[in-house]
Amino acid sequence: MSSMRGNGFRIWLDNQTPGRRLWMLIGGVCLVLGGLSLVLPQPVPVAAVVGPAVPSGSVVNPGLNGAAAMTSADTVEKPGAAGRPVKTITVARAAEVKEPPGSDSSVTSALVPGAAPTAIAASGPAAASEGRPSKAWRTAEAPAAKTPAATAASPAKAAETKATTASGGATVAPVAKLAKSKMKIQDITSPGGIKAWLVEEHSVPLLALRFVFDGGNSQDPAGKEGLANFITAMMDEGAGDLDATHFQERMEELAVRMSFEDSRDGLYGNFETLSANREPALEMLRLALNKPRFDADAVERIKKQLLANLAYASKNPEKVAAKAWAAAAFPGHAYGRPSEGTAETVASITSADLESFRRRTFARSNLKVVAVGDIDAKALAEVLDRVFGGLEAKAELVPVTKAEPKPVVKLNVLEMDVPQSVVQFGMAGLGRKDPDFMAAFVMNHILGGGGFASRLTEQVREKRGLAYSVYSYLQPYRNAALFAGGVATKNEAVKESIDVIRAELQRMADTGPTVAELENAKSYLTGSFALRFDTNSKIASQLLWMLDEEMGIDYVDKRNALVEAVTLEDVQRAAKRLLKVDDLLVTVVGKPKGLNPG
Repeated sequence: MSSMRGNGFRIWLDNQTPGRRLWMLIGGVCLVLGGLSLVLPQPVPVAAVVGPAVPSGSVVNPGLNGAAAMTSADTVEKPGAAGRPVKTITVARAAEVKEPPGSDSSVTSALVPGAAPTAIAASGPAAASEGRPSKAWRTAEAPAAKTPAATAASPAKAAETKATTASGGATVAPVAKLAKSKMKIQDITSPGGIKAWLVEEHSVPLLALRFVFDGGNSQDPAGKEGLANFITAMMDEGAGDLDATHFQERMEELAVRMSFEDSRDGLYGNFETLSANREPALEMLRLALNKPRFDADAVERIKKQLLANLAYASKNPEKVAAKAWAAAAFPGHAYGRPSEGTAETVASITSADLESFRRRTFARSNLKVVAVGDIDAKALAEVLDRVFGGLEAKAELVPVTKAEPKPVVKLNVLEMDVPQSVVQFGMAGLGRKDPDFMAAFVMNHILGGGGFASRLTEQVREKRGLAYSVYSYLQPYRNAALFAGGVATKNEAVKESIDVIRAELQRMADTGPTVAELENAKSYLTGSFALRFDTNSKIASQLLWMLDEEMGIDYVDKRNALVEAVTLEDVQRAAKRLLKVDDLLVTVVGKPKGLNPG
């Protein structure tokens, strides 16, 4: 019997592609190494040398589509830091650093175990990491707030390294190392002038690239809504001399992972390859970015899939509510248009439209890149010029005006024959560089971003049993800022749920949190932060988020100190500024009882 099982396994293994067998082998090696790391002694970290001081300041993450649903997550944060960035900084990696009891280190607080926040996508693929925007709205954090120098975990307190060094044509800024840390972030400039952040990790033969082109679906022309979303689905549908079939077969053969995703303010690329296949795999990425085919048959096939998705979304109350909320909040603005388009606009998109969008938005001037894995600065500099150097020098982006939610009516009800209604609510928020942003971020964790520990969950779910999930989040875009949230409940309980949510928002605005709530929130937010950096792909996503939002290369090191610096008075002030309950815009999809739209 065991022999038969063994033969069956061998037959199954023989049927796998070479690429899949490689990934399974790498996965097995990683599992073994992970197990050994739990039992073997940890390496002793090197002592510190540090780079130049940076003025304290911070920032947060970008979000996406009009209004998407998110559960209990204070998910994203991003930079927006003021001042000259430190060119290279080091951060602790949770799985590798162990602190002796009672040790005093700016890194230690980031290593306390904690559950990682999660986000549920309202449309499109959910993002696995908090740093990269996705088809789910995410909570962002990061103030440009003043933080006392004594509390910020800044590299200023150690000796400065010497000026810039050059490595094989790549300009590499001074390398700074923090005590008890294992990961260095290097600021690289290629000979062709393309900038990137690099974290070298040679213990596993993998390379992860993350990159973003500023613009996103806010650049969709009028009448062509859904164009950015369309092009993200076309980037592996043939390039150069390879049609869609041969291109995808080649990617499978090389075990390449490549995907693209649009947001309101950017178009994101994700690329991963084994070191053994790095050069041919990077050639596939170069072809996809510089010479996509947009063949008529592939365009028509993808168009049918997108139209089928739209037909499905029109019957999904969460997607309908998200789309309707955005349209009501931003009438006539790019943020109010449907990011995935309509049946009419998607049907009208042509190969020429796709190529025009690519040429306008895929350029070196609006490009940001992060690399994590088995590559050094010299090799990365060559990769940057080879893969991205052939793009247009300057993007032709249409300016997007600043906006605030300005609904004509504050309660919209869209009837849909479903057993429970979906509610989206929101109002104007605080911008990423607002001095009160971090305080608002901590406040929101207490109010509705902290999952089962949040006030909204306690009042709506635990005390009254009105809904399984209720949440709130902050969403700072490039040109707008929101405080928003949602709940889904049976039609008979919609009115009571909305009333309870309003009351909780008002209570937070009037009195703020308790001391215990604030301390618990800060403990969770600082303790769970290190879990965002436990894999190369997570590190790459987080760093791209920080680079994209200009938070500064030292934000990883400063972030927990910024959270710890938030006081009860800060949160009370931010809550009063933010939570204007009379301005709340509510959209309901379903057959709610007892509501009067208007």
